This record gives sequence, structure tokens and C-alpha cells, in this order.
Amino acid sequence: MKILKTILVFFFTLSLDTFAKSKEPNMNPLLTHGELPDFNEIKPEHFDPAIDELIKSFKNTLNSVNKVTKPVWNNTIQRLDEEGARLGFAKNVISHLNAVNNIDEIRNAYEVILRKLSDFYTDLSQNKELYDLFLNLRNSTEFSSYNDAQKTSIDNAIRNFKDAGIDLNTEKKARLKEINSALSELSNNFSKNVIDATQSWSYHITTEKKVLLDGLPKHIIEAAIAKAKIDGKDGWVLTLDYPCYEAVMSYAKDRDLRKIFYRAYNTRASHEAEAKQFDNSDLIDRILALRQEKAQLIGYKNYAEYSLSPKMADTTKEVMDFLKDLADRSKPQGIREIASLKLFAQEHDGITNFSPWDYNYYSVCYKKIHFNFSEEDLRPYFPEDKVFKGLFDLVNRLYDINIKEVEDFSKWNESVRLFEIYDNKQNLRGKFYVDLYTRNFKQSGAWQSGLVSRMKYSSGLVQTPVAFLVTNFSPSNGSKTALLSHNDIKTLFHEFGHMLHHTLTIVDYPSVAGTNVPWDAVELPSQFMENWTYVWEVVESISEHVETGKPLPRSEFDKLIAVKNYNSAITMLRQLEFALFDFRIHMHESKDSEKSVGQVLDDVRGEVSVLQPPSYNRFQNSFSHIFAGGYAAGYYSYKWAEVLSSDAFSKFEEDGIWNKETGQLFLKSILEQGGSRKPIDLFVEFRRRKPKIDALLKYSGIEQ
Repeated sequence: MKILKTILVFFFTLSLDTFAKSKEPNMNPLLTHGELPDFNEIKPEHFDPAIDELIKSFKNTLNSVNKVTKPVWNNTIQRLDEEGARLGFAKNVISHLNAVNNIDEIRNAYEVILRKLSDFYTDLSQNKELYDLFLNLRNSTEFSSYNDAQKTSIDNAIRNFKDAGIDLNTEKKARLKEINSALSELSNNFSKNVIDATQSWSYHITTEKKVLLDGLPKHIIEAAIAKAKIDGKDGWVLTLDYPCYEAVMSYAKDRDLRKIFYRAYNTRASHEAEAKQFDNSDLIDRILALRQEKAQLIGYKNYAEYSLSPKMADTTKEVMDFLKDLADRSKPQGIREIASLKLFAQEHDGITNFSPWDYNYYSVCYKKIHFNFSEEDLRPYFPEDKVFKGLFDLVNRLYDINIKEVEDFSKWNESVRLFEIYDNKQNLRGKFYVDLYTRNFKQSGAWQSGLVSRMKYSSGLVQTPVAFLVTNFSPSNGSKTALLSHNDIKTLFHEFGHMLHHTLTIVDYPSVAGTNVPWDAVELPSQFMENWTYVWEVVESISEHVETGKPLPRSEFDKLIAVKNYNSAITMLRQLEFALFDFRIHMHESKDSEKSVGQVLDDVRGEVSVLQPPSYNRFQNSFSHIFAGGYAAGYYSYKWAEVLSSDAFSKFEEDGIWNKETGQLFLKSILEQGGSRKPIDLFVEFRRRKPKIDALLKYSGIEQ
């Protein structure tokens, strides 16, 4: 999952005022309420004036709230949430457009508002009058009458005020404001450089060198022809967009071509790349230095410690012990797996200097020969519409919800789809957009982000949550439907899990509704959904051969299961490498404090990796999760939450995979509750016990 998180240093999530003004002639479309965004009307020139107006309006409401003499929920937090809805709507639309259509006009307009938003949130988080108001609410007699979600909202707000430096003196507050603003701009620049570096590189193959295409899937070759035509060239143009890069690394028979692509992809945004103007090295150093200064300014030893304040994990030691334990359990098997693959490559093609650009290719070859399995062979069985229908049938069976497509709506790209979610009483529970395909100027990866959160208004009306679900799959060619790989389907199910978490919440307070949970618990619903892609009844229901109309044969599914955990320890170690690197550079342990980021990564690889990369590898320079996303000192949460998700799915296996009571219990205990209660308490409510690591090891194929 790549969920997108914006810089929210305050206690509530800003969302859409569904029930406010109707659209007026010539009105800025970012100020329009009571409807979905009109993407056909929104222009970059609308960004700045909308943000200016909405920040001003919020400040006016805040001044009014701070003058309340007898504060209670309805005359303070409720008013701020409703006013904040308007700013949140505009901010979320703008952030989304910047991610899915990062053209110069949008990029430049987005940069203009970044500092304003950063300054606004910093000022808000250091507003002493507002902090005192929350303390008064916490200490009031009315507090005991609040429900769990309201109490958690207030407690979280007080904690967040403290973590935002509410107790700092004027000079330190000013410095913190400078840091937050700088970090916002640096992270945005990091992301821009990754996008630009990715799109600046391509590989042109002429007719004379057509042999280089040997092994590549048909849809990749067709896309390369289309790209060449766009570029005004003959032949084929291959790019570093992930579907193309993955296909080259997995299927290209020419080893030199794989090496070329490996180097280009793994040196993006670095001085080792051809396009050195996008080098992120200096940005990384500045980001880390500012994060460390920020943490120490507030009173923490390091940024890792600071980041754990709102999370499930209590201490940095607890996180490091967790990651090291998984690494120790996985590495012996990982060593055996890589030795086996190296031997196979030597026997198959005489490869004696096995390298990282050989790993994917020979893994695919091994599975083809030993399991008679190829991921690409399954693609014709998974046309987009059939996959969606089967996915919708699955959640209907689990949670008794129905999903219907909306045909007429405003969209930012012609391939975008919109759906509505209804419960069994035909109540509208949520809406979500789907943007599946890779294209120029679109951020790489996959994510779910919220447009608006659920919120109950003082009028009694309830706002319907809306989400964006974004991936980067290979598009259809011509009039053909898009065909998904099984890996694509796992990604789709993963982000769909995030979307369900966001939209199915019954929590009425946006700061703790939906996916607004501790970061190391947010992946539970998404990773839980991935397990269903290995259940026969589900795979059968999402498959229909694009030509014959027949579902995937059971024999092919059996092969899929057989290869599910092939080289699973290597995969585990790769994720642990990312997590340990992330956490260690944010811990500033004494033994690492004088080392460069690259040296820390090399140390981590020396400890956990079973296939060392070449010295020119600059993976860290495009590690957007931690330098441009919300995963700083939090990448460990993928594995932390996977313990929860694996253990949760094991209950379905124990109770019967289609047990309706178990499905409803997961809905009511996990998906609907958001962050209204502690994640561990919600998990225990569902599982009737605390989580165990055994299920993760089992589903990951790690032998014990």
C-alpha cells in the first residue's frame, strides 16, 4: 500500500461541508460545497485564492471559538470541524491533482500554497488559547458524558499540541515554524525530483535491435510502440514507469538490457544518474537534519522517538527488537533461497556472477520450469471489470454491502471511475474514485487518500466519506479491456481495504474517523484484504478469460498457491531492510550519528540482505515513502500491522472462511471504529486475545 498523508499537526482531519452553500455563478470551484469536485472547472489559478479565503474564514471562526466563556463540544470542536471541512475539501482536491497530474501549471500553483498551509497548521498547533480550551474540556464535568470517540479526540488533541511545541518559548516556536515550512517544501521537492527523474529517462529500441524485446510481455511491447509514436520515433520506447521496469527486470532475456534498466531505476534522483539535476542527496541530508532538530526542540531524543508518540509501539527499542527478531527468523531461510536461485541460474544459463538484475528474471524462470507457472500467463484471466465485480461480490458476502458504479460525473482523466457503497438497508455509506493506470505526470506507486471524512453536523445530517483509490497498472491497448496480473490484483485489494476503512466508519468525528488511526495500525485492513486473493472461491469469481470467457482453471490456482511463498524469506528481508534503514537514520544512534545515509543503508544491508547491490545503487534517493510521504520512522508499520492482519485473517480460517458472524465482527470491531479506541483494544475485541506473530510467519512461508 502507498496510502498518501499530508502534514496534519492538529487534532482534526479537515473534510467537506456537504450541506453548505450551493454553487454560485463564477464562484471558485474549490469553494463549492454539497457536491463532488468539478474537476472540469478546477484550474491551477483557483488554488491560491481559495486557500487564502478558507484560511481567513477558519481563523475568524477560531477567534470566535476562543472567546467562548462556557466551552462544550458543540460550541467549540463541532464548530471548528464544520468550518475546517471547507479548507480540507480544497486542500485535499489540490493535493490529489498534484499527485495524479503533476504538470508544471499544477505543480507551480501547488508550491505557492504549501508554505501558507504549513504556516497555518503550525500556528494552529501552537495556539495557546485553543490548547487551554481543550484542557478545560478534558477537565470539565461534561467530559464523562462524552462517547469514546469524543474523549479520544480531545486526548489526542492535547497530546498533539504538546508534540507540536505548545510549551515552547516564542523564539523556539518561531524556529519550529521555519522547520515545518522548510520540511514541507523539501518533501515536495523530493517527490518532484523522483517524478522528473523517472520521466526523463527512456530507452529507444530500433528495428535493428528488436531482439532486445525478446521475452517481454505483449502488452508492454504494444505500450512501447505507442510511446515511440508519441515521441515521434520508429520502433519501441521503454520507460522507467514501474509496469515497464518490472516487466524488463522479470522477462527480458537480454541480461545487458536488464542491467541498464536496473542502474537507471536504482540511481534515479541521484548524482549517479544521467540526469543529475534531479539529485535528492542534499534534500535527504537537510530533511533528516531538520527532523532531528524538530524532535529535540520539542523534547525528544530523536525523530524516531518523536514519531512513536501517537503510534501503537511504545519505544524505539520495542520497534528495533521487533524488526531484528523478524530478520533473525528470516535470514537463514533467505540464505538458502538465494543459494538455490544462484545455482539454478548457473545451471540454466551458466551465470557465475549472479547480480541483482538477475534476481527477478531467474525467479520467473524458476517458477516457469519448476512450477509450470508464469504470472503473465494468468493476466488474460483477469480483465478489469470482472475483477471489480468479483471484488464487490466478496465484500458484499463479508460485510453485506453493495457497490454501484456512477456513470455521469466530473473526472480529472477519462479513465477514472466512480462508485457508491450502500448497506443492506440502502443507506449510502461512502463513495470512491478509482484511477488505475500509469501515465505521464502521475506519481508512481499506489495509494488511497481521503477527499472527505465522515462527520455529523450540528444539524444532525451526516457527511458521506469519499476516497481516492489510485494505482499505476498498465492501461488497456486500443479498445481492449485492461488485463491485470495477480500482483496488480493484490495491490488493488490492498488499497481497497484502506478505502473500506475510510468509508465504512460509523465514527462521527473526523479526527478519529476512518483511517485516522495510529500509523502502525493503519495497514491492518489493507493487508487483511490481500489474503483473499489466495482464496479459491474469490480467485474463481474475479477471473474470466478475455477470449474464452472461462474462469481460471483450478490447476492454475493450485500453481499460484504453490509459488505464493517462493523466496518469501528474501521478500521479508527486503522489507525489513527498508524498515531498519528508515528507523535507524531517524534514531541517530551514536554508532551511526557520524555516518552518511548511504553508510547506514550499507550497514543494514550487511546485516539482513542476502543479495548485495552494486556500489552505485542509490535506492534511498527515490524512497518517497519516508522522504516525501508519511512513513518517516514508520516504515516498520507495514510488518507491525501485518502481524495484526495475518492473525485477523486466521480467525476467518478457524471460524469458516465465509462465516457471516466473523465478517460482521470484523466490520463492527475494525472497519467501523476508526481511531475512536486503541487499536489493540479493537483487535482484542475481534480476536478475543492479543495478536500473535505465528500467523505472519505462516502466511509469509517462513519456516520455524
